Amino acid sequence: MLRAALITLLTLSPAHASDSCTEDAMIVFDGSGSMAETGYNNIGGPRITDARAALHKVVPSIADARRLGLILYGPGPEESCENIDLRFPPQWSAAPRILSDVDTLEPSGETPLTEAIRAAAEALDYKTRPGAIVLVTDGKETCGGAPCQLAAELAADGFDLTVHVIGFKVRGSHFSWDGTNSGYNSETAVARCLADRTGGQYVSAESVSDLIAALRVTLGCPVFGALGPMSQATQPPPVTMISKP
Repeated sequence: MLRAALITLLTLSPAHASDSCTEDAMIVFDGSGSMAETGYNNIGGPRITDARAALHKVVPSIADARRLGLILYGPGPEESCENIDLRFPPQWSAAPRILSDVDTLEPSGETPLTEAIRAAAEALDYKTRPGAIVLVTDGKETCGGAPCQLAAELAADGFDLTVHVIGFKVRGSHFSWDGTNSGYNSETAVARCLADRTGGQYVSAESVSDLIAALRVTLGCPVFGALGPMSQATQPPPVTMISKP
């Protein structure tokens, strides 16, 4: 039985072999107005264009191996802090829905980052089940939320919730041509404490390739989840190849 299970594991597709897991995950995607911005002096494309390209590269393979859900924040009928949209809770084969929802959104509105993370945690039933949240943000919170306070609450009350934060093209408030003391290109997302307090990762990304790598790291998880959890007594040692009888 164990040998058969190992052979099955080794013949899984690359996506399953590297990213299969038992924990559900929610993607929290920043769709606020700042995601439509280009670089300083209109150099480069909008953030949303690069973010869409990265999601198209990563999500299809991840969604084959993990139940994913999606929350968008920002766009809505009015530029208000109430625009937090739970598109759907975690489900299998969610890639088409995720990509369609992100491709069709028009970035606008404010940035209720903190409350969006809270909504994602609730969608994961975080007090009774393990789960992961991956936040893609350009770094701001414009609705008066306190992400570090929420981080403390999630760490204290969560069953086993991990929040990963991807700071995508996070920029400071001031720019200088020589970069002296401006901090313009070296800012950290205000939500970093969410990752720090819950045992997650904070990853900075400046390009499409950076964002692709960050999504793969934060959405990936242990391979043994594909077969269900094993006890320590039944877990096999690492295997690189099994020959057929």
